[in-house]
Amino acid sequence: MHTRIVILAAGKGVRMKSETPKVLQDLNGRPIISYLADSVLRAGIDPSPVVVIAKDGDTVRETLGEQFTYVVQDEQLGTGHAVQCAETSLRENGTAIMVLYGDHPFVSAETIKKLSALYASGDAPLAMMTVKVSDFDDWRAAFYDWGRIVRSADRNIKKIVEKKDATPEELAIREVNPSFFCFRADWLWAHLPKLTARNAQGEYYLVDLVQMAVDEGAPIASMDIDPKESIGVNTQEHLELARKMM
Repeated sequence: MHTRIVILAAGKGVRMKSETPKVLQDLNGRPIISYLADSVLRAGIDPSPVVVIAKDGDTVRETLGEQFTYVVQDEQLGTGHAVQCAETSLRENGTAIMVLYGDHPFVSAETIKKLSALYASGDAPLAMMTVKVSDFDDWRAAFYDWGRIVRSADRNIKKIVEKKDATPEELAIREVNPSFFCFRADWLWAHLPKLTARNAQGEYYLVDLVQMAVDEGAPIASMDIDPKESIGVNTQEHLELARKMM
């Protein structure tokens, strides 16, 4: 099995209220994306990870250097569309595709290796990370806006319900979705074209593939990770929190 890794880094980061792209914001003297890039390289799973950048993303390319392959997402049409843009580069030798995000600086090399091993240990078309929190207070408040992991009586993942669609009972669930996935490549390429943009943002969401797998009766492998590893930086407030956690 050969796992390819794709890092999504084309987002404009409008909520950062800055002209600097989100993944290049300074986090304790380094661009945010450099932390994840280092973890990906240390994991040693993919010798040439793919980074999806915007059409004006040359600065990301200059920041990370030649150890990565770069793909341009001309229009920001969602995470599913971003992975589709990278399909040609990822198909070569890739039997599994792991998707990570450039604005998540705390994901460790060990966690990346564990997700790859979890996928390889079974026959599920996808493996994913989840986050379990004791509550949604203090620094964990940001997790309240994340999709809830709804499980069946036998603990299999039944669905992921977004906060805006959740019932009060579902909102009380403290297992949430950070959207870190590892897919079987052939399954991924067959299902990405089935994504639709029938949502408020008009975007193609990678997370919708989870429901496709559930609807097909396919198993989904999952592992929970330290909540702090899943913290992303989408606003100046998140950036300040990340600086404190560093």
